[in-house]
Amino acid sequence: MPMPQPPHSPSPDVSPDSTLAGLRRLIDVVAALRSPQGGCPWDLAQTPETLMPYVIEEAYEVVDAIRQGSPKAIADELGDLLLQVVLQAQIASEAGQFDLATVVQGITAKLIRRHPHVFGNQDGNQDGDRSVVSTDQVKQTWEQVKAEEEQQSTGTQSLLPRLSRYARSLPPLTAGLKISQRAAAEGFEWERVEDVWAKLEEELDEFRCAIAHEPPANQQAELGDVLFTLINLARWHDLDPAEALHDTNRRFIRRLEQMEAVADRPFSTYTPAELETLWQQAKAKLAE
Repeated sequence: MPMPQPPHSPSPDVSPDSTLAGLRRLIDVVAALRSPQGGCPWDLAQTPETLMPYVIEEAYEVVDAIRQGSPKAIADELGDLLLQVVLQAQIASEAGQFDLATVVQGITAKLIRRHPHVFGNQDGNQDGDRSVVSTDQVKQTWEQVKAEEEQQSTGTQSLLPRLSRYARSLPPLTAGLKISQRAAAEGFEWERVEDVWAKLEEELDEFRCAIAHEPPANQQAELGDVLFTLINLARWHDLDPAEALHDTNRRFIRRLEQMEAVADRPFSTYTPAELETLWQQAKAKLAE
């Protein structure tokens, strides 16, 4: 199948050959680090499980670099994340499970399957469905093909395996949004946004009652219900709860920094009223 040409030419100092050579060099370096003869003791001691925190950390650092908008930082952090991919593949290869070629071939085949409007359908239609012109249509095709793949692999059309995977693998706020989106797509949805607001009030009342009269386990469960309802409310208004909390965290830190800049003694020595005054001054200053 002929592949579509990339929309942009590579920069003059980067060729496909040099990229492949650089990747081959990285693979060789990681293999040397893992070699029982002269390798690095730390790298040799690693397992897929011990490396899990680094995979998560590097992914978040890539996101942070993208938010900062620094091309150099993005490139550096993508390199760190790529190292985790190559290292995981190297360990799996040593165990006879799979290698990096398997990873690359798998994601390439998946991209082709899930973009029939670009690469053609599996029935041999080389032109694909050129009527797909919007991002919404692309997402719909992606989800449809993904659902067909999951049905083939699990033998069931049940939504539960996917929701369980979200709960296991994603940060809680992101998982909550994904779970609510998928459930809503299957019809498990409120009729009006006013019903979601009413549900939030109901869950807040139950949370207040649990805090006043129930044990910690029940309090935590009710807090979870409040958060999940807030996530659904965010979904109804096309808001990302994880991004919202991230922005709030940053605003809080910036305001504390501004307070520290004008404070003449430790915060612990201020009265609540004095701290509130500093807080409002910081908000006003940052809003200018």
